[in-house]
Amino acid sequence: MQSLFVEVKMFKDNLIQMRKLLQMTQEDIAEKLDVTRQSVAKWEAGESVPDLNKCRLLADLFGISLDDLANYESDDNLGLSLPPKGKHFFGLATVGDKGQIVIPAKARKIFNISTGDQLAVLGDENSGLALIKPENFLSLANLITKEKESQTLGTEH
Repeated sequence: MQSLFVEVKMFKDNLIQMRKLLQMTQEDIAEKLDVTRQSVAKWEAGESVPDLNKCRLLADLFGISLDDLANYESDDNLGLSLPPKGKHFFGLATVGDKGQIVIPAKARKIFNISTGDQLAVLGDENSGLALIKPENFLSLANLITKEKESQTLGTEH
């Protein structure tokens, strides 16, 4: 029973956080989901939870995943708020004495990274480092090249 309490608390906390972040009222949420303001108030108080379809609509409205709406704990993520759908924070990685890092298991699973895979390491002195699969990097580079070529052709008359 303790687990259900924790899940309801996470859900209600995330609902309140996202509503306030988007500067919406309980009435705004109720109108978009075709429920009463009192229903939204009960969800935020932890007195009840919406059905799965309403939860999906809430997640879509907030631009976050359904999993994050129900399970995201900011305490586990350096106090950061809920990330937009498709964006992730996987925690901190410690750099070893030879420059190696361990990519968290959840990141490896989401991005289909396996032992032996190669990753391109990109860097920007102002923004930091990024890891990307070489095939994705090449696709991006080709897209940028084509875009520049089309812009050049568009200006030559």
